[in-house]
Amino acid sequence: MDSSANRLDWRDIRWRWPFASAIPGYGALSQAKGVMMERAGAPNFFVNRYTGPPRGRDYERWREELYRCTLRVDVQPGAGDSIDCELQASLLGGVLLGTFSGTSAEFSRTRDTLKDGYDGMCLVIATSGRVLISHEEHSIELSESQMCLGDMSVLCGTRMSNHSKIKTIRIPRTLLLTICPKAEDQLALALRGQPPVREAVARYHALAANLGPHTDVVGQHLMAQHMVDLIALLLGTDADRTELASYRGHSAARLDLMRADVIANLSRGDLTIYSVAQKAGVSPRNAQRIFEQTGTTFTEFLLEQRLLLVRKLLLDPLNRWRKVSDLAHSAGFPDVSYFNRVFRRRFGVTPSDMRAA
Repeated sequence: MDSSANRLDWRDIRWRWPFASAIPGYGALSQAKGVMMERAGAPNFFVNRYTGPPRGRDYERWREELYRCTLRVDVQPGAGDSIDCELQASLLGGVLLGTFSGTSAEFSRTRDTLKDGYDGMCLVIATSGRVLISHEEHSIELSESQMCLGDMSVLCGTRMSNHSKIKTIRIPRTLLLTICPKAEDQLALALRGQPPVREAVARYHALAANLGPHTDVVGQHLMAQHMVDLIALLLGTDADRTELASYRGHSAARLDLMRADVIANLSRGDLTIYSVAQKAGVSPRNAQRIFEQTGTTFTEFLLEQRLLLVRKLLLDPLNRWRKVSDLAHSAGFPDVSYFNRVFRRRFGVTPSDMRAA
């Protein structure tokens, strides 16, 4: 599949992005003592928190509805006799992206949960704190930024303690084995190599988990495929599949990350292809080439996003008393005369006329 086909409409994403960064607290479904569950503007995204003992009605409801049914694991205290855990989960095309933080929780595939027959695989990313992984009779401890692939068809678990934070990516087995046939050879190992790919996996997890649920179905499946391709590159595969994963997944993921970086920093006057490329871990020349493969240049993309931002601000009643020049400056246009020319060329009216209309 061509990674540029049916790509997300980034002109529209600019206005969805604030929701992605402020999702906790948006659209609460239910609240009970020690339990908080929220759905945030998308049916396949939720935020959840539980603090309390592993007993009682609230715990059993949370345990059954969320973990046994959604995550396919059981949950117990990771240390002491109390659970303290917050979860953000996003489901994209069969791939489940989770972010867990807290002081005490252990998620495990027990003999009881194994009865559901699920045989997917899960990549665990240690973001901070102490993370212990058990896999059948083996156990390892992950340090910050290390990753480990687990098999959910066997007894396994992940324990958090001492203010740990982890990210997880649950993938259907056949989806991963299609692009990485020898993925099972990497089970229960601390994946320390390829720092650029590991960083790309972690950064793309954050982008896809927050933004993905607010895109259309095609966009969600593309993000899921890009995520799987990145994991295949991390695990290692044969030459033909590596070339496919690099073209279809890694390049597309880097493009998405660079676009997101641009959108998040439109007000910065020093935003250049050099700074964006450096953050993405590529040369400015390669970054420009990745943009050009989509039919636009970095400069054209940056200008379009800034113009769309000003249009958004102009049409917002809360900004009706702000000067047009002020709005232009806040979107990264230091030269008001230049801004007026490109705005009229893009939208066919002056900024003042658009506001008046």
